[in-house]
Amino acid sequence: MNPLIASNLALILFLPWYAILGALFWFYPRQPRDGARRLFDVASLALALAAAAAGTSWGLANANPQPGVMWRQVLATSVSYGLFLAMLTLALLVRRVWLRQRAASDAQAR
Repeated sequence: MNPLIASNLALILFLPWYAILGALFWFYPRQPRDGARRLFDVASLALALAAAAAGTSWGLANANPQPGVMWRQVLATSVSYGLFLAMLTLALLVRRVWLRQRAASDAQAR
């Protein structure tokens, strides 16, 4: 197997699942859908993917090789997935608070 693919296998195998979760994050809630919201969503998804990639690298570098070769991929996948979910959850909470504050300030301005 190509060494580049082998070192990123955990990330590659989870990319479809990350895409599904990212699409759900992107599409819900449907409103408001303005430039600031799109920028926040793109930045959040990019940070989540970067954290997942960093987690993959960390897991591969720090796994104990004694239990077997597969353990490196298992640890890398677990750390990658955990970081991706943590970043999306944090972004979801921040976005929720931010959108509520924007709606409240818009209502007061009227």
